[in-house]
Amino acid sequence: MKAALGLDFGTESVRAMLVDLNGQELSTVSVDYKHGQIVEFLPGSKKKLPPHYALQHPLDWVDSAAKATQSALIKAKLDPNQVVGVGVDFTSCTMLPTLKDGTPLCLLEKFNNEALAWPKLWKHHGAQAQTDRINAVAHEREEAFLSRYGGVIGLEWFFPKMLETLELAPEAYNATEVWLEAGDWFVWQLVGGAAESLPRSTCQAGYKGMWHAQEGYPSENFLKSVHPDFGKVVIEKMPGRMVAPGVPAGGLTSTMAERFGLKEGTPVSAAIIDAHAGVPGAGAAEAGTLVMVMGTSSCHMLNSKEERSVPGVAGVVKDGILPGFFGYETGQAAVGDAFDWLRKLTGQKDFSTLAQEAALLPPGADGVLCLDWFNGCRTPLMNGNLTGAFTGLAMHHGPAHMYRALLEASSFGVGWIVELLRDGGVPVNHFVATGGLPHHNPLVVQVCADVLGERITVHPSKQGPALGAAILGALAAEAFSSPREAIRAMATPKPGTATVFEPNHAHSKTYEALYREYRQLGDFFSSNTTP
Repeated sequence: MKAALGLDFGTESVRAMLVDLNGQELSTVSVDYKHGQIVEFLPGSKKKLPPHYALQHPLDWVDSAAKATQSALIKAKLDPNQVVGVGVDFTSCTMLPTLKDGTPLCLLEKFNNEALAWPKLWKHHGAQAQTDRINAVAHEREEAFLSRYGGVIGLEWFFPKMLETLELAPEAYNATEVWLEAGDWFVWQLVGGAAESLPRSTCQAGYKGMWHAQEGYPSENFLKSVHPDFGKVVIEKMPGRMVAPGVPAGGLTSTMAERFGLKEGTPVSAAIIDAHAGVPGAGAAEAGTLVMVMGTSSCHMLNSKEERSVPGVAGVVKDGILPGFFGYETGQAAVGDAFDWLRKLTGQKDFSTLAQEAALLPPGADGVLCLDWFNGCRTPLMNGNLTGAFTGLAMHHGPAHMYRALLEASSFGVGWIVELLRDGGVPVNHFVATGGLPHHNPLVVQVCADVLGERITVHPSKQGPALGAAILGALAAEAFSSPREAIRAMATPKPGTATVFEPNHAHSKTYEALYREYRQLGDFFSSNTTP
């Protein structure tokens, strides 16, 4: 038996999954990070961190991944020779400063009490002022890269976090020899090599680092306009080579092979963003399949053969998700967390009663309409300041009406995304749902199918990103001749294992009119909110 290892790095833990080349999940083991999220105090320090900081300990990633891998091998009863390749998905943008040999700056005695020398977790929100300046300068200069990101560079992205360190901790910034994503750092640790050749993921760089296959990173002139000491950051502090997910970044060093219980030289794929790994993990081998990774928030991704400039799309990256495709990323900022917020707000203990009562209501929730921007709007408006609303409420309405309206609003948001892509010349032909939400909330998938008027398939794997990472590991090992072949072999659902939601076309007709009302409500709220 031959198997591939997928390492799925989350916010609190890492998951190791071993999958054979026919897609059978042999074992899965999760290990928590020792330090978890560092949000109050640095390790060994009593100095309180600012409120918007979220950091991590870099050694946690290696220690936890090694423990999870060793345990997964034992559980699956595999020996190292049976593991053909390793794939890695990682939260993004989680990033860190290092020396040229890969040593994280925070591990140096001189900088272990400097918060901005530590890895910044994706949810670190300390760089708001720097983000605002980058956006202001980019719009003033009419930078072309803005069109690839819906006109807005995000607070959690790579360059704002570097600029934050330059301005608030210049000594740490000046001592940094390499800035890189945590996923790239982890892969670099696995395969070794000099900083000049470290493998940088086209996925992480393209979606969070403003990199483009033809244009590269933002220009020196632009960066210098943002800050006079920031112009040469790419040249001086971002060495490496660009590698697409599924392409080998190198082979395991002897040290890491021994630590993980694997064979020296085992091929390792370039890293991929965790949500994006859900695309191969959901069995999406073809262009034109929208993969809806649905959870606390939702990330909707699609591979295409064409690069189109679509206003409102959060990112378009060549080889961003799979080699040979342009990967489109869109998303909704509040989905599962908005549902849970409403549950708590209305005093419900769980979703069972809400779901049962909401399912009995007709489309339109008896006149209640919702705008689901309770954490801002990601696609297409890219505005975190926007707020949500319920309209049409009367005294005979209850929690189930509001819940149904919220499910419908979330589905209207998906419909808007699909409309944008199709109007922009990007084909959307099939729909696959994955992530935690579709497995325990079938009503939201059914409502979405009705709103779209399209069939939605829920992939049976509950660990889509880990499975996707394993597929990329198999590709790096050249166990398959193409991404399509690997995905078909390892992620195509076995007969009877996938759940298929067919649209109720009578409901779809009703939703056509309600969708137009949703858009009108969105126009009103977006035009009356300061960006």
